[in-house]
Amino acid sequence: MPEDAVLHAERDHLERSHSALAAMRARAADWTTAIGGDHVSTQFLRQQLYRRRESLADDPDVPLFFGRIDYATALGAEADEVFHIGRRHVEAAIGGDPLVMDWRAPMALPFYRARPGEPMGVELRRRFGFHHGAITAYEDEHLADAHSTSTSALLEAEIERPRTGPMRDIVATIQPDQDVLVRTDLDTSLAIQGAPGTGKTAVGLHRAAYLLYAYRERLSRSGVLVLGPNDSFLGYIGDVLPALGEIDATQETIASLVATASGLSVQGVDAAEVAVLKGDARLAEVLRRFVWGQLSAPSAVLEVPWGHRRCRLQPRTVAEVMVSIAKQGVRYEAGRAMLPQRLAHHVLLQLEEAGEATDDRVQAGVARSRPVVDAAKQLWPKLSAPLVVHTLLTEPDALARAANGVLDAEEQALLLSPARSVRSRRWTLAELVLVDEAADLISRVPSLGHVIVDEAQDLSAMMLRAAGRRASTGSVTLLGDLAQATTAWGVRDWPAALAHVGHAEASVTELVEGFRVPGAVIDYAARLLPQIAPGLTPPHSIRHARGELDVVATEPLGAVAATVAGLLDREGTLGVIVPSGWVGAVDAALTGLDHRVLGDDAADPDQFVRVEVVDAVLAKGLEFDHVLLLEPARLVADEPDHLTGLRRLYVCLTRAVTSLTILHADPLPEELGHP
Repeated sequence: MPEDAVLHAERDHLERSHSALAAMRARAADWTTAIGGDHVSTQFLRQQLYRRRESLADDPDVPLFFGRIDYATALGAEADEVFHIGRRHVEAAIGGDPLVMDWRAPMALPFYRARPGEPMGVELRRRFGFHHGAITAYEDEHLADAHSTSTSALLEAEIERPRTGPMRDIVATIQPDQDVLVRTDLDTSLAIQGAPGTGKTAVGLHRAAYLLYAYRERLSRSGVLVLGPNDSFLGYIGDVLPALGEIDATQETIASLVATASGLSVQGVDAAEVAVLKGDARLAEVLRRFVWGQLSAPSAVLEVPWGHRRCRLQPRTVAEVMVSIAKQGVRYEAGRAMLPQRLAHHVLLQLEEAGEATDDRVQAGVARSRPVVDAAKQLWPKLSAPLVVHTLLTEPDALARAANGVLDAEEQALLLSPARSVRSRRWTLAELVLVDEAADLISRVPSLGHVIVDEAQDLSAMMLRAAGRRASTGSVTLLGDLAQATTAWGVRDWPAALAHVGHAEASVTELVEGFRVPGAVIDYAARLLPQIAPGLTPPHSIRHARGELDVVATEPLGAVAATVAGLLDREGTLGVIVPSGWVGAVDAALTGLDHRVLGDDAADPDQFVRVEVVDAVLAKGLEFDHVLLLEPARLVADEPDHLTGLRRLYVCLTRAVTSLTILHADPLPEELGHP
């Protein structure tokens, strides 16, 4: 078929697909009039229809399909069939034939995995080029030819395409090794060590989308949680899952997660050494000891009048009941609820020995009797998680009893801090994580189906435990890069991280092929790896464009405005990454140029601005077409130690997609050497 005829036919198919999607959305549109069998059923039905409508939103600038595969019986397929592959399933209004197949469907797998000589039943793979949602080109690959070595210009163009706005999905460019990780089954936990630009975050988000598709029924009940490092990062990735038709995943930071769970807010900041100690896994044992140490040893006979009889339970019997409950491994509050019933059971044994008739109603009555209730309250008191942590951190004797043999005297002294009451305490993040641990000791935290943790290398052991308890009966995907570990409390190896999160059996996969960071930039940044992460495989860029690297010795604050103005001649976004203390000065220096400060609450998050001033501590996980980095030596010196400073620098150097410009007056860190 002539090229023009092929394009015409594919454009017609795209138009029919848009019309079919509009019809699917219309069928789900009138959700407010849906009526079920009762009020609860009606509300559930309306919610489902509403969510269905929202998932079918059609963005005219985003192509409904990006590829096509032609199955052939001659290559082992069950039928000669043609499928267009896109972000969601679209079916014809009449007959229900699929016009677009969801990229996550099993039949779409060969689009990502088939290769010349291993066609997986597919004769032809077609990729499409688009501009503002319209098809502009196509490219065919004949997979039956084992000797074909053609590369995809359209695939390369998509990888090289400038970044504008928030992070976008990568469904059109997922590579085979990434696809294997994305489609890993729900019951399998993973840790993905990914160098900058290898797509680890995208893999994690597409894994969430795949699991929500492949295990819809299970996850509709249990849910999926995505944990990111900060609010700016969540804003950056926030459009990815909705663009794939998934609106059911919850996205949080570790701070928002524990704050919401506790009903408290982060108001204080710990010194680094204190935060490290509060994040130590040993604190879990200290909390466990303190919580279970609140049980009182019975010292008096428990007398329970019932009818004309008076039953007596000896202290030893009551103690044995309490020990037997504790040995069951139940949560503290569950044991507290069990105690009156267990005590009542022993009272019933005495009544039966005396010839009294008993049944479940008698046991329930005894359990509710005043002597049993009062004894249970005294022996097994009610606990509050915030009060547990507050008491440990303010009362030396209480901490000493719980931490004996776990923390030494110096460490105990480091933990203690004055605070009059729970209400007046200025809670730190590390303390709210401890509150979360205590809350789980008291009452079990419900488990989700899957939890994805990005930048996991920056979480403490206690933070990982907080994430892991949300997947105690589910699975996890840990994403991160040990070379980018910039917190003093972060876990420094993946086996330890997986153990803390409760999935020590999970495997670790390393991604080293860079799709985002150009070769010149990643090679320059990789000079730091022997110092910051000597055990990791150095990454390499697979992009043909080497990118631009420009290191200029000048006064950064004096030259920043002119440099930004010059870089605006280039297509794409520009991130001006600066030491934390320079944000205000750089913002002022760029007055007159259209820009904003990342994280500025006064800025409109929906308004696209090409230039963003980025505090170095917020740069992790972000990407810009062009990066202007100011004064690396100052950035390194701002961190508590040189090694952490070098890791922070590694993060900032690797945010560039096309070019990196460095302005410096102070000598560059010697680990970088000369460009």
